[in-house]
Amino acid sequence: MIITVASFKGGQAKTTSAVHLAAFFSKRGKTLLIDGDPNRSASSWAKRKGLPFRVCDERQAARYSREYEHILIDTQARPTAEDLQALAEGCDLLIIPCTPDALSLDALFLIVEALEPLGSPRFRILLTIIPPKPSRDGEEAVASLNNAGLPMFKTGIRRFVAFQKAALHGIPVYEVNDPKAEEGWQDYVKVGEEICNG
Repeated sequence: MIITVASFKGGQAKTTSAVHLAAFFSKRGKTLLIDGDPNRSASSWAKRKGLPFRVCDERQAARYSREYEHILIDTQARPTAEDLQALAEGCDLLIIPCTPDALSLDALFLIVEALEPLGSPRFRILLTIIPPKPSRDGEEAVASLNNAGLPMFKTGIRRFVAFQKAALHGIPVYEVNDPKAEEGWQDYVKVGEEICNG
């Protein structure tokens, strides 16, 4: 399975999502994360301590990809509508992370117009960095996306400091010493299971 993670603006947890979904799939088979972002955030994450899967950049992808059962691609931030369409056509599933704030949702609706001709099985929206209650931002974003009839994951990724600690130490969130680390990991496990169950 080839899964691409792309976001239309910065700060949407694109690399965090790519890393943790790769960690999920690495427990199910040989997994490769292709770091296609010029910032090389996923590569930097892996170099700090090491991740349970291989990370390479897009120049090495052709060499390594044949050896892997699952491939995740962390893309360049802010792709054009044409880039997103090409990305969606080149993978089994395009995941678009989006934070539940008005500016991110407005930008998302514009980008989704370019993807709609591909049909909903090819892309899905993942709500990320959802603030804790009493904030209702997550619920309001879900309602807005549902009203628009957009394909989205049932599970969202909650905002936990444990994810920042994971990036800082170069490990998956389940290895972080933080009381909320396991909850953060379980959010990604549920998303991974949604992917596997179609």
